[in-house]
Amino acid sequence: MDSNSSARGMAGAGTAMFLVGSLTAVSATISGYPVFGGQAVRYAVATLILLLATRLAAGPGRWPTAREWALLAALAATGLVAFNVCIVAATRDTSPATIGTVIATVPIVLALVGPLLERRRPAPAVVLAACVVASGAALANGLGGGSVRGLLLSLGALGGEVCFSLLAVPLLPRLGPLRVSAYSAGLAAPMLLAVGLVTDGTAVLRRPTGGEAAGLAYLSVVVTTVAFLLWYDSLGRLGPDRAGLFAGVIPVSAVITTVALGLDRPGPADVAGAVLVAVGVVVGLRARVVPCEAAPIGIARGPA
Repeated sequence: MDSNSSARGMAGAGTAMFLVGSLTAVSATISGYPVFGGQAVRYAVATLILLLATRLAAGPGRWPTAREWALLAALAATGLVAFNVCIVAATRDTSPATIGTVIATVPIVLALVGPLLERRRPAPAVVLAACVVASGAALANGLGGGSVRGLLLSLGALGGEVCFSLLAVPLLPRLGPLRVSAYSAGLAAPMLLAVGLVTDGTAVLRRPTGGEAAGLAYLSVVVTTVAFLLWYDSLGRLGPDRAGLFAGVIPVSAVITTVALGLDRPGPADVAGAVLVAVGVVVGLRARVVPCEAAPIGIARGPA
């Protein structure tokens, strides 16, 4: 792997997950806005920005094939829509700490499954590092508690988070980060609006207050547009297993953001969790990864 490309991938993945982590503190500004309507607005605005960026920077149009549209629809339905639905439903039955702890296992799943999709065996050192990262993220979240239903919904959110990355892997070589981000967000917006119409009826959308508008703008531009682009660019440079290690940055970022905004103070568990995440990321990125050609396992690569 080219060192410059690897360095750019690490910087991009770390920044993307840090921005996603800031969502926790910013979400307080839109807590009174209809949830699914707000998410639909977020993705719709991001789609417009991404399509404009695609037009200006990505060259001649590259229209997805039927198979790619199917993958994009699956990515939007699972990684964006189902993820949000499971998160919202889970909060009614379990604590945010439990949800965060379950989702914190994303690095482990990506370290195990990601290499298989690229026709190579999982690297034991990366898997071990992912376990360390997940432990640190869980510690920073707090273990929490809740019902079996809440745990199952949290697992559903975990599945959505994994699909957000893995379903993009076969799309990135031909479509690129800009188009994958734009098309998936564009498909998710009407899906979320439909969910909102079912749950909230005509109250799914309303004129936001000044604070809500600022919060929605931040989510649209920073947490969606910028973070999506950085993440998908890094995914192609590092691979899902190594990029997945940076998912542990999310709860650490949440703690840092709430402290920066004067909303909370870090405790010993937060600090210890951050240290574990850092150690796991460093160990995982230094691990040797067997190239695809050296370890075929009979799993077909996605469309190029």
